[in-house]
Amino acid sequence: MSRETVRQKVQEWEDKVIAKTLAKFPERKPRFETTAGLEVKRLFSPGDVDGDGYLERGGLPGEYPFTRGVQPTMYRGRFWTMRQYAGFGTAEQTNERYKYLLAEGQTGLSVAFDLPTQIGYDSDHELAEGEVGKVGVAIDTLRDAEILFDGIPLDKVSTSMTINSTAAVLLSMYMAVAQKQGVAKDKLQGTIQNDLLKEYVARGTYIFPPGPSLKVITDILAYCKDQVPQWNTISISGYHIREAGSTAVQEVAFTLANAIAYVQAAVDTGLDVDEFAGRLSFFFNCHNNLLEEVAKFRAARRLWARIMKERFGAKDKRSQMLRFHTQTAGCSLTAQQPDNNVVRVTLQALAAVLGGTQSLHTNSRDEALCLPTEDSVRIALRTQQIIAYEAGVADTIDPLGGAYSVEALTDQIEAGAQEYIAKIDAMGGVVKAIEAGYLQGEIADAAFAYQRSVESGEQVVVGVNQFQVKEEMPKNMLRVDREVEAYQRRKLASVKAERDGAKVAAALGELKRVATDGGNVVPPVFEAVKTYASLGEISDVLRSVYGEYTEGG
Repeated sequence: MSRETVRQKVQEWEDKVIAKTLAKFPERKPRFETTAGLEVKRLFSPGDVDGDGYLERGGLPGEYPFTRGVQPTMYRGRFWTMRQYAGFGTAEQTNERYKYLLAEGQTGLSVAFDLPTQIGYDSDHELAEGEVGKVGVAIDTLRDAEILFDGIPLDKVSTSMTINSTAAVLLSMYMAVAQKQGVAKDKLQGTIQNDLLKEYVARGTYIFPPGPSLKVITDILAYCKDQVPQWNTISISGYHIREAGSTAVQEVAFTLANAIAYVQAAVDTGLDVDEFAGRLSFFFNCHNNLLEEVAKFRAARRLWARIMKERFGAKDKRSQMLRFHTQTAGCSLTAQQPDNNVVRVTLQALAAVLGGTQSLHTNSRDEALCLPTEDSVRIALRTQQIIAYEAGVADTIDPLGGAYSVEALTDQIEAGAQEYIAKIDAMGGVVKAIEAGYLQGEIADAAFAYQRSVESGEQVVVGVNQFQVKEEMPKNMLRVDREVEAYQRRKLASVKAERDGAKVAAALGELKRVATDGGNVVPPVFEAVKTYASLGEISDVLRSVYGEYTEGG
């Protein structure tokens, strides 16, 4: 039966059957739509799916355009990496949490850093006051990194580090710890986020202007290509774009637009695209609208494969693959009735698995109130384990592939993202679009529309604008002690007193020379780290050469 015949049959059904039903039993809304505003039809059929062929649009798992997954057997061979994002207080406290999570079955580490570490200030800097160890672990020198990974064999565990402006410093510290453990750099596996463009759009932990930031990123790509070949050198993040209020379509579009800029910058330095593109990875958010989220991941994979093949001429299959980490949506969690968050996270984690994620973080139920407690983070990890071992959804590849609704939504999200990318190209690329405030404006408009729908009650948030109950504040919430800051400052002072000051000065001088001359800054950063030069000292050297970015330019 042709698609046109199906469409005619569906229309006849709408006219003869549905019209009578609606006359007696009106539907709940005049229009059903996803959070991105895509229409959710009453019934999806073969008439709604692009008919350019199963292989062209869907392909086979592990084959271009990777709509159905990047690995030939997906989870039938190995589950996704269960990687809980964790870090708070001191390196000692976080090391204890890592060991707890590994003992409970976590399969990869994911490091959260505090704000001073993210923006290149030591714990004793005046701007760090009140922030040390609050939203992540405080790392000032190699001493902290040694404590953070103490007793954790870096050749056995892959580590993801959510770090951007100071990514070169933290990667160097990680390599230095590995060297002390006797682990060669080419054995290290993991990821640094290293995605600065989204910082200007959605998050704000930038240091340098966009130009120097891109320079440092391409330095890391070039260094790791030869020295740390199994390391994912950048995790291009839609997560924070979505947390800032974007739609699912914008999340795909703006993330891939940023990725295009990184690939172009690397190619412009003379790198062959197939030399580095296989180590690019992505990081997406996952919200509650299950079908939209599954379709989002499938659309992102297909669109990226086409961009890499058709725009950049990538020939290596790995260069065309979109591999991604997923974190469930922090902004979807509510302080009201926090146990409801377990259900939200379960839905989101299920969508990520149905969408083919390579690794997954599940948020803890109490994160709208405090840092995750040990009980809550264990439940979050158990959520992943139940989906993996009990739900059966990992036993077949892309289990929702072929569902007319999911295929149609995949097509719509891909088309919407392509339209955005074309607009950004017409503006001269994503850096110019960011400087013009275009991405920020689109995200702000989407966030405003969503908030308005919640306040009007059109968008129901259980426990918030419907189904409220009288509640008492939960007990035993995790708070970071103020003493952490004083302890961290004493530790930093101790390291500075014990290190060889002449070696530190020489290493920082060499870093300044290389940065000024335009050379690759990763090798001198690595050497400086090994002298126990602090993160703040190294960042200050680069600030003196590259300058600092302020909002609005």
